[in-house]
Amino acid sequence: MPQNKRESIIFTVMMCFFMVLIMSIYNVTLHMGEFSINTIKQAWIGFPIAYIFALCCDMLFVSRNAKNFAFKYIVNFESKPLHKILAISGLMVVQMVIIMSFYGALEACVSTGSWSNIIMIWLTNIPKNFIMALPLQLIIAGPLVRITFRKLFPVGSIIG
Repeated sequence: MPQNKRESIIFTVMMCFFMVLIMSIYNVTLHMGEFSINTIKQAWIGFPIAYIFALCCDMLFVSRNAKNFAFKYIVNFESKPLHKILAISGLMVVQMVIIMSFYGALEACVSTGSWSNIIMIWLTNIPKNFIMALPLQLIIAGPLVRITFRKLFPVGSIIG
């Protein structure tokens, strides 16, 4: 886990990049009905704006809300690191899925010009994204980004 504010920012940039990229590919695959090189191309085209939006949401309020809730109701500072990671990551996924599912619904309505179904699109996106995002975060992205982060930035190499 990040040890100071600078590490936290770098870690967040890395984690957000990974999650938004994979979730973008997943959502475009759902929309197009198949996974292909064209799916990856379309996901990559929409990625920059989605990434910036997600990163801003994460840094401005999602992370803070997740940590405050986790330490108030689920874990404490003496809890095992794994328990803290699972609590905070799970709470962040819930918030980000709700926000980014709405972002995806907005994006769909902009591309089609049909705004009458935005709420239905948003509400149907939430469970589809949650069933992908939670295991992706807990089983793949979290461990992979943590390992990569610590290999690139050993403890004490970034002074806070």
